[in-house]
Amino acid sequence: MVTTSSGAVDLPAHDGLPAWLLPVRAAAETVRPEQLSRFLPPAEGGRHSAVLLLFGEGAGGPDLLLIERSSSLRAHAGQVSFPGGALDAGDGDPQGAGPVAAALREAAEETGLDPAGVQVFATLPALYIPVSDFVVTPVLGWWRRESPVAPVDPGETGAVFRVPLAELTDPARRGRYRHPSGFSGPAFEVADRVVWGFTAGVIDRVLHLSGLELPWDSSRSVDLADH
Repeated sequence: MVTTSSGAVDLPAHDGLPAWLLPVRAAAETVRPEQLSRFLPPAEGGRHSAVLLLFGEGAGGPDLLLIERSSSLRAHAGQVSFPGGALDAGDGDPQGAGPVAAALREAAEETGLDPAGVQVFATLPALYIPVSDFVVTPVLGWWRRESPVAPVDPGETGAVFRVPLAELTDPARRGRYRHPSGFSGPAFEVADRVVWGFTAGVIDRVLHLSGLELPWDSSRSVDLADH
């Protein structure tokens, strides 16, 4: 259960963040890369990119902004993901401010959100996606001043939607998937979609490390073919 300032318990904000988000920030400040994934960046190489984990508070309480990639894309078509993309030359050092600049720029290009309304409060250690050779830095933000969002380019983004954290932590919506390649991992059934792969893995670890996770049945199977 997530307690919010709009719920039964009214808690103050800290540094502009609502109290329910403080455990997420605390976890991000101390997490080690190996706590997030067994796939860590190589010493050299890899394509640097960043994604935005944008937390807001909508009508359904605390939530997370996600996108669905266009079904016409050649890679990862129709897959649910965080907004984000590759770093550009003008974004800056991948080990410095570059990932924040890239995550905000790409999110604006994909969803139309106004980056000025986003308060970045943490970044997670860079992770690695072997199949695409991407070195991905998750950037965590608080949507302190919301703006309208929708797919900017339907050829790239099929849908933009907000998922309440109450749904992401609901044990009945959680399970594990098995990819035809043999790889398995956590999955979430939300918004008539299944969230799996890198995105689900990051969400799973953030919920666990911040103490927001509820006990769930890891033996429950989620069939990707059903979604």
